[in-house]
Amino acid sequence: MDHAPAGHLDQPFLDAAAVCSALLRAAEVGTRWGEPSALPEMTVGALACHLARQVTRAAELLAAPSTLPVLDVVDEHYARAAWVTSTSLADAANDRTTDDAEAARGRDWMLARFDADLATVARQLRGGEAPERVDVPWQGWALRRNDFLHTRLLELVVHSADLAASVDVPAPEFSEAAFTPVLALLSRLAVRRHGQGAVVSTLTRRERAENISAF
Repeated sequence: MDHAPAGHLDQPFLDAAAVCSALLRAAEVGTRWGEPSALPEMTVGALACHLARQVTRAAELLAAPSTLPVLDVVDEHYARAAWVTSTSLADAANDRTTDDAEAARGRDWMLARFDADLATVARQLRGGEAPERVDVPWQGWALRRNDFLHTRLLELVVHSADLAASVDVPAPEFSEAAFTPVLALLSRLAVRRHGQGAVVSTLTRRERAENISAF
């Protein structure tokens, strides 16, 4: 199978993180920090920390050596990931305690960590330090760097929309280079889960639209 060259999503990831940085700094996020978010059992602060932590994950994992078997395609990551296959918010894969604990430390703490980790990721990606394979240790496999950054891009795009909806501001706009890979991946996952007909009908026929999700 053909794969895009390593580094293909380096700059789109950094661009997307910059977009999220602006949202995380929005006044509405600070004033509504302790209120319920658009996601069940998550406050606005917990959701903001979950969004910001995608950059932290990148900084941590891009610095670690890879020892796990690598998946061939990013789609397989979502076919196997425990949080995708879980059926209840009470499942261990959906644990929110880290989000809650980070939210309790406040927005200033979150922003300081986010800025430091984004600077680290930028150095890793632009300075040739980032490896071609990245372990995802809590899942038990590795991904090619493009595929790993693809998963983080999806998290940034999806959870930024969740956070914007939670504080009643417009969802941020991402560059085409950042948004198009996420859209393509979500479309493939939705087709895998619901079939081509359901996805096509939902996108084109109001009278046959179904309530479908990629996850």
